[in-house]
Amino acid sequence: MDPTNTIATPPKRLERRDLMKLTGAGVATLAAASLFNLSNAKAQTMTADWDKTFPKSDKVDHRKVTFRNRYGITLSGDLYLPRDRADRRLAALAVGGPFGAVKEQSSGLYAQMMAERGFAALAFDASFTGESGGEPRNVASPDINTEDFSAAVDYLGLHPSVDRERIGVIGICGWGGMALNAAAVDKRVKAVVASTMYDMTRVMSKGYNDSVTLEQRTQMLEQLSRQRWEDAANGAPAYQPPYNDLKGGEAQFLVDYHDYYRTPRGYHARAVNSGNSWTRTTPLSFMNMPLLTYIKEISPRPVLLIHGEKAHSHYFSETAYAAAAEPKELMIIPGASHVDLYDKVDVIPFDKLASFFNRHLAA
Repeated sequence: MDPTNTIATPPKRLERRDLMKLTGAGVATLAAASLFNLSNAKAQTMTADWDKTFPKSDKVDHRKVTFRNRYGITLSGDLYLPRDRADRRLAALAVGGPFGAVKEQSSGLYAQMMAERGFAALAFDASFTGESGGEPRNVASPDINTEDFSAAVDYLGLHPSVDRERIGVIGICGWGGMALNAAAVDKRVKAVVASTMYDMTRVMSKGYNDSVTLEQRTQMLEQLSRQRWEDAANGAPAYQPPYNDLKGGEAQFLVDYHDYYRTPRGYHARAVNSGNSWTRTTPLSFMNMPLLTYIKEISPRPVLLIHGEKAHSHYFSETAYAAAAEPKELMIIPGASHVDLYDKVDVIPFDKLASFFNRHLAA
């Protein structure tokens, strides 16, 4: 049977400029950009080189590690340990994000900085991205990526340098929502920080500032659903346009993303956000599976939300803070944008992070 005969004629596709109007300036980039087809990215093998976007610390021991999640996907990570740890068992942190980034970027910086402050810290690539396994490449899932955090906790809890009863998680940007979701379900996590948080299920299903109407959501789902037939007929997924290209006239936060991901400041060839792209159908599960449904169940374990005063995304943290139960804290960084909390070590409150985890992961 010719598989193309099973494909119904799709509705007229939304133009990219129309999607930008529908969903706010960024959801086209995140959720529904389906006009373009990119070749499938190849799975990566682990490099022994220091290929981070930040300098190596002489106060920290670093090594590459692998571990598996419960779906059988092998994840790649960078483990950072304080050099002066001696034989003591350490409190440990699993660090992920941002959404579409790799461990050589923000999560690795956070992990190394926390290792300098006495923690064992594991930055890792999400399933299907970076040096981690999984096919096809560059696809995301609110369930599988939440599981990736728990798999990192598995690894840390078995490490001889770690006290398994003193494990926390840090999620950056879109992985802030994943970290909160993981903490809600995984009771081994004793404390959680979400920095410059996005709720990816909310932004993909409702647009920025919840601007998408039911009609617009239905139109996007109709288009994405029919994309599945095209992918099935082709035997491989189609990909969105390259991320963080600038054409002119973009909102400031998109310019900020470009300044991080597409310049020497934060560019990394393996990152989805550095000119690569997600599959076109990646938004489907995010549009149907709210991440923060059970955020209250993190309590009585503590939550710290950190966000920039000038970040376009601050409302995600404000909503999460309102929904969470005590103990909880929302820390607003004066004058900071969303991307400032990716890599600006004079802006990211690392000492606050250390005091939070020292207090709540105490021996």
